[in-house]
Amino acid sequence: MKSNQSLLLFVLAASLLYAAPVHGQTETGSADAHSQSLIQSHSKPIAIYLDDRQLEAETEPLIVNGTVLVPIRGLFEEQGAELVWDGTTKTLTATKDDLKLTYRIGDAAADLNGQSVSLTVPGRIENGYTLVPLRFVSETLGSTVKWSADTRTVHISSPINYETSILWGVNLRSQPDTEEGSATGELIPAGEKVHVIREVDAFWLEVRTRDHKRGYISAKPKFTDYTSPALIERQRQALITYGQQYLGTPYEFGASPDQTNTFDCSSFVKRIFQETLGIELPRVSYNQAKEGQEVVIDELRTGDLLFFGARGLDIGHVGIYAGNNQILHTYSKKLGVHIGEFDGYWKERFVTARRVF
Repeated sequence: MKSNQSLLLFVLAASLLYAAPVHGQTETGSADAHSQSLIQSHSKPIAIYLDDRQLEAETEPLIVNGTVLVPIRGLFEEQGAELVWDGTTKTLTATKDDLKLTYRIGDAAADLNGQSVSLTVPGRIENGYTLVPLRFVSETLGSTVKWSADTRTVHISSPINYETSILWGVNLRSQPDTEEGSATGELIPAGEKVHVIREVDAFWLEVRTRDHKRGYISAKPKFTDYTSPALIERQRQALITYGQQYLGTPYEFGASPDQTNTFDCSSFVKRIFQETLGIELPRVSYNQAKEGQEVVIDELRTGDLLFFGARGLDIGHVGIYAGNNQILHTYSKKLGVHIGEFDGYWKERFVTARRVF
């Protein structure tokens, strides 16, 4: 329950920064009252930033008796919350899952799941838009708000869950690549936690650190405990794509794993997993078959390791499942590295499959 509440509180707090017209009658006061209540500079509009990203509202925020009022609808609906406007009672209701926020325009308090929350300045309708106090709503719903009067800027910091643990010291970079110019010189040590903003691709994550720095770190499994079905699928496809660059490379039994001019089955598998995902596998297939988790043949996924009996050994050959009933592997000087069918010949010799990521 608390987890769900925290999620919605963040959504609602961020949502109150965007504008959308209210389908109801506009209320206005007298010209004198309006001019006395608003302290508004027409030369420089108010700028609002959410987590360092500037937001563009459809109507200008107002400053009323020292309180910034902002439009309300936009991100409610974009973030999955439902906003309902009752034009008769001039009441808005925002709901998501088991949480509910209700506010009637002009009142000094709102209702959040049955609890009364006070406003420093009542909400109002201006030019067809419902405006409510930014600080009241944002801070009540879990965000931190800072107002810079000299620059007329509002900075909102949403609550962040630092959910991802660093497993191996990793460099924070300004761009999602390993070019020299992207290095920030900051190493995030093992044991530290970061917040993943987004998955850039199979190999990079955009993150925020506890000291509020943003940048990019490796998405390879050895560096963090972060994972998702989408990321795993990208990495599985990247593994096969990388391995295909060696198609045709000659086979050599006992080939050194320190070079790529020749491969045997296990040196090829070791090289591909190490270079693509930073996963260190043992040198020989018999020991590789002890890694990860066993997978039944009907549940194979791209990137799983396939092990076979060969040369009189219980396990004497390994390949990588490439999807669509195919194997990426090498075992003969005639074919070298190639993609072949996982057919009757190989299924007769199949021993086990292992999933290492």
